Amino acid sequence: MRFRTRAIHVGQQADPQTGAVVPPIHLAATYIQPGVGQWGPYDYSRSGNPTRKAFETALADLETGCGALAFSSGMAAIHAAMMLLEPGDHVLASWDLYGGTYRLLRRILSRGRIQASFADSSDLNIFAKAVQPNTKLLWIESPGNPLLSITDIAGCAELAHRCGALLGVDSTFATPVITRPLELGADIVMHSATKYLGGHSDVLGGVLVVRDQKLFEQLYLIQNATGGVMGPLESYLCSRGLKTLELRVREQCRSALLLAQRLTEHPRVRRVYYPGLSDHPGHPIACRQMDGGFGAIVSLELDGSAEQAKRFVQSTRLIQLAVSLGAVESLLELPAFMSHASYEPAERSARGISETLVRLSIGLEDPEDLWEDLVQAFQKAFA
Repeated sequence: MRFRTRAIHVGQQADPQTGAVVPPIHLAATYIQPGVGQWGPYDYSRSGNPTRKAFETALADLETGCGALAFSSGMAAIHAAMMLLEPGDHVLASWDLYGGTYRLLRRILSRGRIQASFADSSDLNIFAKAVQPNTKLLWIESPGNPLLSITDIAGCAELAHRCGALLGVDSTFATPVITRPLELGADIVMHSATKYLGGHSDVLGGVLVVRDQKLFEQLYLIQNATGGVMGPLESYLCSRGLKTLELRVREQCRSALLLAQRLTEHPRVRRVYYPGLSDHPGHPIACRQMDGGFGAIVSLELDGSAEQAKRFVQSTRLIQLAVSLGAVESLLELPAFMSHASYEPAERSARGISETLVRLSIGLEDPEDLWEDLVQAFQKAFA
């Protein structure tokens, strides 16, 4: 079956007892066992839940993985992946990286003597030179957050495996609709399910999908031991979100490309970051590894001051000022003050995250309405 059909039907079999088209939400915390020492398919909801399993089954199929694990948040999922490392191991991560991941690597994991460093993964030569003898995990984002850099996933997979390391890919921005990193050689793919998978700003969650059964078992042990699992209601909402994922993402990509093209011509915009633009440095790789769309996030550098940037993001009427992304409603934010505020100022500057950088998450509104909203916000901010 094709992607859209699988997203609707895999893991979503009708309830055998009632014939209900939508499987019930299983809220039970524990399950009766057939006898002492005899275990049924479920025993305690931290270890497994039918509603969570349905979502995991569907996403594993869409990512062509051997299994998926759903967590209470995207950061819980990333933390579980990092717990594969031993003290003294090194993780090499992208420069263009979500602020929460940077904070985890820089401020938390270092306490357990796990080393972390950052390099430009959009240049494989630079990234390869940053690999150390004790590097056990490469962690990348493509597109990156917030500068929409594009990393050659297949190239990074070859680099990681040549060095005896794993490759993990945060594919939240791309979704399995556009990019499936496991098919390009990655070992782990992570999604903040809060974003496109849920798609309606009403669920918090994260997922890891892997292509190797042994790795899956290692991660399952970590998840079961630490307990950061996705709840049944959130699992149901994510399963429901998958059913419209392709339709939403394709339409959001079309709107994002249209707005990105128009923003390049606006006199108050110094630069637009969007991999669908032909002058984006990662455009050739994006065309190769992104299927039928370039994502629905557009970042732009305003030609003005930080105060004007603040006025701009506070002047939109339809596009709402908020962190997060990937939902049906459009959002915007200033990464330097919001999603990436955990970076030290010098680190933000080194990565090109200026105080006038705006990140737009394009939703499902009519793009003409979104454009009119941006135009009037420019007029107010730069009056």
